This record gives sequence, C-alpha cells and structure tokens, in this order.
Amino acid sequence: MAVLIAGAWPYANGDLHLGHLSSLIPGDCLARYFRQKGEKVLYVSGSDCNGTPITIRAKQEGVSPTTIADRYHDSFQRCFQQLGFTYDCYTRTDTPIHHKVVQDIFKTLYDNGYIYHKKTKQMYCTHCAQFLPDRYVEGTCPHCGAHARGDQCDACSTILDPVDLEEPTCKLCGHTPELREVEHLYFALSKFQPELEQLYERAKKNNDWRENALNLTRRYLDEGLQDRAVTRDLPIGVTVPIKGFEDKKVYVWIEAVSGYYSASVRWGEEHHKDISEFWNEQTTSYYVQGKDNVPFHTIIWPAILLGIGKKALPTHLVSNEYVTLERKKLSTSRNWAVWAPDILERYDPDSIRYFLLINAPETHDADFSWKAFIESHNGELLGAYGNFVNRTLKFIEKLPDFKVDPDQVDPQIFQTTDALYEKVGGLIESAHLKAALGEIFSWIRSLNKYFDERKPWQTVNSDQAAAYATLNTCVFSIANLAQLLSPFLPFSSQKLSEALHLGEFKWTVIHCPGKLPEHLDPLFIRIDPDQIQVERDKLKHQEKG
Repeated sequence: MAVLIAGAWPYANGDLHLGHLSSLIPGDCLARYFRQKGEKVLYVSGSDCNGTPITIRAKQEGVSPTTIADRYHDSFQRCFQQLGFTYDCYTRTDTPIHHKVVQDIFKTLYDNGYIYHKKTKQMYCTHCAQFLPDRYVEGTCPHCGAHARGDQCDACSTILDPVDLEEPTCKLCGHTPELREVEHLYFALSKFQPELEQLYERAKKNNDWRENALNLTRRYLDEGLQDRAVTRDLPIGVTVPIKGFEDKKVYVWIEAVSGYYSASVRWGEEHHKDISEFWNEQTTSYYVQGKDNVPFHTIIWPAILLGIGKKALPTHLVSNEYVTLERKKLSTSRNWAVWAPDILERYDPDSIRYFLLINAPETHDADFSWKAFIESHNGELLGAYGNFVNRTLKFIEKLPDFKVDPDQVDPQIFQTTDALYEKVGGLIESAHLKAALGEIFSWIRSLNKYFDERKPWQTVNSDQAAAYATLNTCVFSIANLAQLLSPFLPFSSQKLSEALHLGEFKWTVIHCPGKLPEHLDPLFIRIDPDQIQVERDKLKHQEKG
C-alpha cells in the first residue's frame, strides 16, 4: 500500500507555536506507524514563503521578504528536527521546482477550460497607490460579525473576498480602500460541485474525515460553490503563465495546496523515484492540518486535482480544532503564545509530543496549561511509564543470574499485548491518535498493577522461578511498549531500543529483547512543580496588553 501524508505548510512570517505543533504532530505519528507496518510512505510538507503575511512582516522590519522567509524556514526546520519529525521532503514555495509545478497545473487548468477571464472589482488604496492583496484588507465578516481578513474569517471559517467585508480598511495605512475594475482569471469551482458532493458522501460513509471537516464541507456545498479569482497583484509568488497576465501572481488557493504535489515531484527527482504510486486512485492519503484549512483540502485541492485529470483525491482529513492557552485564545499579536523554539529549548520533545497528542483537540478545542503539562510529564510519562521501565530494569540489575526467557512470559499478557497492536493500529489508521495513545497508557497502568500484585521483590526470596517469570513478563512488556509507542514518543523508544538491542521497529509483537542493559538512565527526569509558576509568570510578562 502506498500512503501519502501531507502536512499543512506554515507561513514563514513568524515562529511556530503550540497550535501549529498540535495540528502537525499527527502527521509524523502516521508516517512512523505506516513505515513500521512496512508500507510505502511519502511524507511531505514545506514552508509557505510566498504569502502576503511575509511581505507585511518584511515591510514592518524594513527587510526583504526573502530575509523573513529564510529566517522562519530555518526556524521551522530546526523545530521539526528537534521534535523528531520524519519528513521525506520538507521544502519551500519559493523553489524553482514549486514554481514550475504550479505553473504547469495552472496552465493545464486553463487549457482544460477551468480557468477563464473575468472583469471584476478589486480593492485599491489611493493612499498607498496600489491594488491590495486580500490579506492587506481587513474589516467585519458579513456572516458572523467578527474582525476578519480579506481572504478568510478565522472566527467562522468562511472563505471571503475582500469586497465581501463590511467597513474595509487597508492594513498598511488604515484608510478605506475603493473598488476599481480590473481583469483577473477565475477558477470554475462551481463546475466540480457534483464530484465534490460524491467525495463528501464517500468520506462520510467511510468515516474518513473528522466531524469538523464534514460539517464545514457540507456548509460550502449547501451554499453552492462559487467560482474564485486565482490571480492577484502580489509582489512575490508564482508568475501567472498566461499571456497578458505575466505581471500577476498565482493566488494562494491554487499555489499553496499544489505544494503537496511539487514536494512529491522534488522528492522523486532527488531520489530517482516514480511518484505515481502516491498520486493515483489506489493511494491512501492523509491531509493533516488545523480546521481553518479544511475547505482548501476538501473543496479547492480536490477540484484542482479533478481539473488536471488526477484521481488521487484526499481520503483522510486529519483536521484538529484549536488549542487555547491557560483558558484564553492564542494571540500572536498580543504574544499570548507558547513558542515552539522556546519550549523545545527547555523540555523533553517526547513530553511535548505526549501532551499535545493525549490532549489533542480532535473533536473540540483543547487547553494547554503549564500545570497540566508538567503534571502530565511527572504523573504519566515519569510516574507510570518511566517508573514501570525503571523499577523493572533496576531490580534485574541486582540479579546477576537472571536470564531473558520468552517461555516465561505470562500467556495472558502476551495475548493482550499481541491484540494491542491490532487495536492501536486500527485507531491510528482512522486518525484517532488520542485514543490510540490512551490505550497504550491504560495498558501501562495495568502492567504497574501487575508488578505490584506479583511483588517480585518479595517472591525472589521465597519463589525465585515465579519472581523471574514476573520479571520476564515485564521485560517483554517494556520491549513491546517501546515499539508500540515509537510513533508517538520516538526518543524514549529509541533509547529503549538501543538498551534492549531491539533492532528495527516493526508493527508485530516482539517475543524477546536482544539482551538486557547493564545500566539504563531514567527515561524521564522529574520536573520541579515550582516550574509551573515560573512558566506562568513568564507568560504573563511576555504578553502585550
């Protein structure tokens, strides 16, 4: 089976925060799992370096857009590496390959009659003497009344056009822009309504999309799909490959989502691989993003693929809800955020991964609090998992004649462990990662109870055979926990793999570890609870009023 895993492309105009990480981590878990299963996996993403937010940031700092894009692309790569992300290709939208692929897609849509000429009205700021890109226009959303950008309302997830906004203002100068007639190219999105209805029904029937993806997509389909402008007057981006429009750029709705294909093309060229198996009707694909990106992956991108004759439509939408911070909405403008480079500097990446997965906003918004994060680390990772590993292996260190013997493993625990692979695997494949991780930690708590009830520290003196059977069962369990947890907690799993000589992780029960370590440092180190208040104070201090 060929599995394409497509992670959303963060804008290279600011550092990643916990909201970004929460929505993207599932992609790496899926990639690691399917590789362990022996499937062919292509895991792609990149930095969006062409967006209006970058030009806004560049103007604010008085530097070039490339300077901004380079800075944050490098920062993203460092963060993903520190978190253990295993992208096969992490690229950027300002590469020659991306530009060529996007232009080829655009030209094919044009030649196939799905892009047409249309005279329209566009916001023009007389004060700045320029047509305004959508994100340069802000105002009131006509649907929910919230403050919104010209391309989308974050509050109600409606895709907008700047002319839809009430009380529009220019983001650069604050003046009210005027409407002027201009010719643009439009994408005939409305022509794909029947096929996208079928895609929706199939996803609903198979339960392959999250509830938010189904609800938002249903809303757009019920309203009737509207044709959308796909050219814009932008300073940076992909040049429109159509005569007479060379001074314009391909708009983000076509350009950014096409990155999944351009990243695949780049990977194929660099590794001399045929990418067609990742882009056909048999491909299983997971598109991993926050819910604000849903319509681009359930409406826009499938329509583009249909328009260029590719049948590799998204099969799974892994679209998380939002993460709040200390019960308040994340705000990058007010600096009410936990920034990825900052938390990675001070905390174990497995602790970050664990908390964001076990508290994932899969069906509703989830809160990150420093108290919950530190208590989760101390209580679950250290207190349950780390404790089980440590107490077992430390006790065995004191028994010079102990030998690993797979025949001594408790048959019931072997059976339960074996069944856990199928159960957890099924949950991962249906993108229920929170439940999958919960199943493993429920089993860890049961194993701690088993250790307590069997009391090997006592029975080793009265019934050595029984004590050694208990310890062999625990060693067997530790080896399999390392393997089961590898998609979620790769660093601690790797530490155990090296200590127990487990070799390459697979998705099938390990009967016996290679050999026991002479010494193993604790998997996790306790975090002083006083750190909770330190972090809260730091957060309040950094917030801008």
